[in-house]
Amino acid sequence: MELTSLPRDRSGFRIRGAAPTRLETFVDAAFAFAVTLLVITLDPLPNSVQALVGALKRVPAFLASFAILAVFWLGHRNFSRRTGLEDGRTVLLSLALVAVTLIYVYPLRMIMAFAFSHLSGGYLPSALPPAPGAGELRLFYVVYGTGFAAMSATLILLYRHALRRADALGLDALERLVARQEIAAMAILVASAALSILLALTLPARSWLQGLPGMVYGLLPIAMGVFAAVAARQARALRAAQAGAVETASAPASQPG
Repeated sequence: MELTSLPRDRSGFRIRGAAPTRLETFVDAAFAFAVTLLVITLDPLPNSVQALVGALKRVPAFLASFAILAVFWLGHRNFSRRTGLEDGRTVLLSLALVAVTLIYVYPLRMIMAFAFSHLSGGYLPSALPPAPGAGELRLFYVVYGTGFAAMSATLILLYRHALRRADALGLDALERLVARQEIAAMAILVASAALSILLALTLPARSWLQGLPGMVYGLLPIAMGVFAAVAARQARALRAAQAGAVETASAPASQPG
C-alpha cells in the first residue's frame, strides 16, 4: 500500500501497522496480565457487606495503578500502529518494557494504596503502616521511580529507533515532529522520576519534607497538560506552513506584463 493512501491518527501520524503483529499481541497480553496482578493483590472475595465495603475502599488505588499502566500500554500501541516495526531492536525494547511492567506492578499498587490512605487520613486501606520509617519510604520512592523511569525510557528508545529509520519508513515532517514530541513527553516523565528519587535520597528523615518525592508525580498532570498545549501549537504551525507551501506551489505563475 502506498504511504499516501494510509490513514492518519489524530496526531497526523500515518498508520503503518493497522494489523496487530505477534509482538504487539504479546505486549497486549502481558499488560493484561499485569492488570490481573493488580486485581489479585486484593483480599479474597468478600462474604459480607463489611468485607465488600473494605474491598471497595481499595478501588481508588486500583484505578490509579490501572491508569498508569494504561498510559504505557497506549504509548507502545501508538508506536506499533504508527511505525509497524518488528525488527530486532523493537522486539528487544518491547520485551524490556514487558519485563519492567511485570516487576513494577507490585510496588506500583503498594505505593498507590499508601498515597490514597495518606490522602484520606487512613480511611482507605494500605499494606504499609500509616507512618513507615524514613528508610522504608525512601526505598519505596526509589523502587517506584526506577520502574517509572525505566518504562518511560523504553518508549524514548523506541521512538529514537523510529527516527533513525525515518527515511526507510517514509516519515514526513509532521510525523518526525510527533515522534520528537513523544520523546520529549517521555523525557518529562523520566525527569520527574529522577527528581523524586533525588529528593527521596537527600531530604532529611522524619520531616514533612518526606512527602515531596510523591508530590512530584502529583504535578505531572499540570506539566503534561502544558506540554500537550505547546505540542499541539507546534503541530498546527507546521500544518499551516505545509498548507501555505502547497498553495504557493500550486498557484499559477503570473503573466508577464
